[in-house]
Amino acid sequence: MYRTHHCNELRQSHAGETVTLCGWVNTVRDQGGVIFIDIRDREGVTQCVFRAEENEEANKLSHTLRGEDVIQVTGRVDVRPEIDGQSTFNDKIDTGEVELVATELTVLNKAEVLPFQLDKELSNEDLRMKHRYLDLRRPRMSKNIRLRGDITNSIRNNLAEQGFTEVETPILSKSTPEGARDFLVPARLSPGKFYALPQAPQQYKQLLMVAGVERYFQIARCFRDEDLRADRQPEFTQVDIEASFVNSDDIFTLIEGMLVDIFKVSHGVDVPTPFERVDYWHAMDTYGSDKPDRRFGSEIVDLTEVFADSGFGVFKKAIEGGGVVRAINAKGFASVSTGQVKRLEECAKEAGAGGLAYIQVRGEDVSKWRSPIIKFFNETELEAIKDKLDIEDGDLILFGCDKRQTVCDVLGRLRLEVAEMCGWLEGKEDILDFFWVVDFPLLGYDEEEGKWNAVHHPFTRPKADDVAKLDDESQWADIRAEAYDVILNGNELGGGSIRIHESDLQSKMFSVLGIDEEEQAENFGHILGAFAYGAPPHGGIALGLDRLVMLAAGEESIREVIAFPKNNKGNDLMSASPAEVDFKQLRELYLKSTVDDKKKS
Repeated sequence: MYRTHHCNELRQSHAGETVTLCGWVNTVRDQGGVIFIDIRDREGVTQCVFRAEENEEANKLSHTLRGEDVIQVTGRVDVRPEIDGQSTFNDKIDTGEVELVATELTVLNKAEVLPFQLDKELSNEDLRMKHRYLDLRRPRMSKNIRLRGDITNSIRNNLAEQGFTEVETPILSKSTPEGARDFLVPARLSPGKFYALPQAPQQYKQLLMVAGVERYFQIARCFRDEDLRADRQPEFTQVDIEASFVNSDDIFTLIEGMLVDIFKVSHGVDVPTPFERVDYWHAMDTYGSDKPDRRFGSEIVDLTEVFADSGFGVFKKAIEGGGVVRAINAKGFASVSTGQVKRLEECAKEAGAGGLAYIQVRGEDVSKWRSPIIKFFNETELEAIKDKLDIEDGDLILFGCDKRQTVCDVLGRLRLEVAEMCGWLEGKEDILDFFWVVDFPLLGYDEEEGKWNAVHHPFTRPKADDVAKLDDESQWADIRAEAYDVILNGNELGGGSIRIHESDLQSKMFSVLGIDEEEQAENFGHILGAFAYGAPPHGGIALGLDRLVMLAAGEESIREVIAFPKNNKGNDLMSASPAEVDFKQLRELYLKSTVDDKKKS
């Protein structure tokens, strides 16, 4: 064998033993001819000492070593000595009470000079991605990848104990409407036809319920051809779960138990259950988000009644048009800078507002408050907002007026931006605020497309009391879904629903979404047909594994917990993909690239 122990294993109890370690050279220190080398593997670090009197050849060879050389060291375990009455123990490493006095040294592989230092944080992410195999050697990254494995094992064990069966579903499937853009794969044996990589195993897992599997799960690879961001990749992993003869409460209990286990593994804490359940519109009206961060205040306050007869035309027009007027109090932020006001205005406009209305509260005298709109408010209105918003000297009041959804979006964005500017979350990193958001709308109207879309997906079941509303388009906006999301500190960990299991109800849902009978038969005939053969009531959920591990690891990007991620342009800089292919490969697939034709034109 190459080694007898790993590099984080030796203790005082091993003193006097002859052992062999293997790993990378972490550091080299020459102390007057005595060479001290820290050898590192994935478990940790051990100090090795090379002296000429122990082995002259090994000592000589040790002088040639440099960082990241791969070595094998055999020697005697000694307790670190005292020097001038002072202990040389190193309490920064677990093996700090001992050292390995080397008697043999073998260089297994030499390393060239690295493109970056592994013991320092690197801001150049592209350089890290290009040399990802080096980046993963760093303790932080190694810890993240191992944590991911531990969490995945915890999930598997938890679900197996609950009687779930792990089933793999196809990677090559069929492209269907709804959802994000598919990645397409040409089918060589069926010229002109294409597979699609799955955005999620949604239909397959429902078909497994029809098949009588009853309790299914999968650590599923999923693919979506969409724009990227810190917590989004073109390929990602989700914990996919489906069960028969269950209701929402059953799913909640299952997932809460799983998350308790995960955060016991990752944080060593006991998460209290059951999680609070928050109505969708309560979350939106209070926090401006369906995945709110509740670790700080500045909740949204409704002022529609206050300004119902306002002399401020912008507010009055919004209310007369069926809209609302609301505000948040950014406590103590009246000192906001001009640059920060500009950034807040940009956020408001990005969320759909026409501009930013605000008040900087300076003292008790209203005449000293700074605001371009305060001159339009009468004394009654000012007293009302003072009371409702608990206004004090030094506060910043931010307003929103428009349709309900738009105001929620605007103030929700502003609330998070202010929290970032003010550092309201500093010192709250260890808070774990788990809760469920429930009673989502089933449908949402897209004004640009001029059609209704499923808020979750078209297989989501309407609340029993709302099923009849599917027959009346004027009531579609009021239909609630048997859908739920689990939230942690402003992040959606996962979402799911109780599904439609009757073919007639599913067909009606497709019709509401503008999918006619011909398109239903072409794209969904298999699942509609399956539902006609005794489909059981069923439901499930999908948790984003990448995001879950990211939060457990305390990272801000899922790229930090994925072994080989793509960059923000969807490129793998290490393997230089995506890449062009030979025209012969395209010809075999009956394809032709038009990129060159476009360049010529």
